[in-house]
Amino acid sequence: MKYIKQTFRSLKYRNFRLFFFGQGISLTGTWIQRIALPWLIYDISGSIMLLGITGFIAQIPTFIFSPFAGVIVDRYNKFKILLLVQIISMTQASLLAFLVLGNYAQIWHILILSAVLGTVSSFEMPIRQSFMIHLIEDKDDLFNAISLHTSLVNIARLIGPVLAGIIIGFKGEGICFLVNAISFIFIIIFLLMMKLEYKHQKPIIANIIKELKQGFKYTFGFLPIRNIIILLAAISLTGMKYAVLMPTFVKDYFGGEPHTYGFLMGADGLGAILGAVYLASRNSIKGIVKFIPIASTILGFAMILFSLSSKYLQFPIIAAFTLVIIGMSMVFVITCTNTFLQTVSDEDKRGRVMSFYTMAFMGTAPLGSLLAGFLGDTFTASTAVIIGGTACLLMAIWFIYNLKTFKKMIMPAYKKMF
Repeated sequence: MKYIKQTFRSLKYRNFRLFFFGQGISLTGTWIQRIALPWLIYDISGSIMLLGITGFIAQIPTFIFSPFAGVIVDRYNKFKILLLVQIISMTQASLLAFLVLGNYAQIWHILILSAVLGTVSSFEMPIRQSFMIHLIEDKDDLFNAISLHTSLVNIARLIGPVLAGIIIGFKGEGICFLVNAISFIFIIIFLLMMKLEYKHQKPIIANIIKELKQGFKYTFGFLPIRNIIILLAAISLTGMKYAVLMPTFVKDYFGGEPHTYGFLMGADGLGAILGAVYLASRNSIKGIVKFIPIASTILGFAMILFSLSSKYLQFPIIAAFTLVIIGMSMVFVITCTNTFLQTVSDEDKRGRVMSFYTMAFMGTAPLGSLLAGFLGDTFTASTAVIIGGTACLLMAIWFIYNLKTFKKMIMPAYKKMF
């Protein structure tokens, strides 16, 4: 009982409690829509290439806008921006539901609405992360709040695909979009119920371009940070696109239905939760650098195993097992690189370093979606995933080769901490 109370101690704060449960409902709705959208695209078009194009259009705004998002978030009222983002996202989901349920939906409708949501999402992530500090009265509980929120994201990632598979199977994709639209009502109401003492400071007038150039020079001029950013970008580009091609695997290799799709994506989410729980149980960040190449190697092998087992064995349960490993290793890479960058970066440049982290993690995703669609269309979905897994293995080897020099350069930063 004491352990449970300690683990969930941040929920004693009313504002964070409202945010936590509102986000839980909203994120679950978001994952329901994320799963339904590619299924709808593939159902309408039957095109693997179009799956990649849709992912590209939905994610490319993050690559374009993320370097500026952090600056804008710091300059204007975070609460008002966060509220506006939820309203726009709800409107986008409502339009999708109307078009699909009314049988008006065409591919160009979906592409435009995906681009709108992608633009909004490029601002939502830095807003959500930077706003959380205003919800916790005792800043010693901030890390606990962030950890709980991370677990919430992965729980939604587990539940959302399962619900999406059930809803698509019984009611169709349009209801999935409607459910997502309704889910935003809760987070909007909960935000309005908060009693905040947050006072926004007046915007600081500065040369944004100059600050961006300085951040770029610092990020890519320091080898450890540069190598981490390059590794993460490569993993995001080649190693995260199995999800884009999942409808193809389900239909062409397993002869499955929407519930099979939800089951497999849920397995990926389960692996992510297990990985997050393990990392959260650690008492220290010492040794996280070694997790990065190990996790990248496991990710590469698991992707290859998923592809081969899906093509030749065609048992969803085996594919689900490999997806658990993929989800777990992916969380290791993402969390460990995030923690490392925040640890070694200079205080006055950390925000800009993390904006490049966002570009590497989220910004390269649209290019990866396009690449996955192209490879899947040119060869097969199985071959596309094998190529991605092989690329992850090669990047892990490259990282290990540079690890000795890497460790020497980060030792001064680690000595300051421990």
